[in-house]
Amino acid sequence: MNIRCSFCQTPYTLSRVAMLDALQEVDSKNLTHYDAHCPRCRRATQIPRQRLEMAMPNWRDELKQFEAEMKEHPQQEAPLPAPESTPVAEAASAPESSPVKKAPSKPKPAPVPAEESKPKAATRQTMPSTDAKKSNATSSPKGKKSSSKGTSKKSK
Repeated sequence: MNIRCSFCQTPYTLSRVAMLDALQEVDSKNLTHYDAHCPRCRRATQIPRQRLEMAMPNWRDELKQFEAEMKEHPQQEAPLPAPESTPVAEAASAPESSPVKKAPSKPKPAPVPAEESKPKAATRQTMPSTDAKKSNATSSPKGKKSSSKGTSKKSK
């Protein structure tokens, strides 16, 4: 059964097994809808009971058939992962009577002179210098000074 999440609009499907589980739950608890959880956002989308029954009209017969298949071909459970041993546990279990020699430490880098280690101050120019202002004024066409945008002078 194809479903679209009502929150994130992600399309997803309910498998045959999920449909049988949903129909069993709706029937046993006498519910009006089933909450299908979106695989992306994990929010529940309500699916009406009628829609579930329309998608699988003979679900009781299919449930019996599915149970018979499972009895014929039982599935093995996945084995539990073996617990990993941690280095701390191994170190604690090791005998402490054996002397452990430490490797010589690495030589320290040479100290940097004080002049080079200080960060340089940022020299950001916020206002154009007077030389730049003069060059802007002289580079305008016909020797006219350009006025800045938005300013006007009233004539007397």
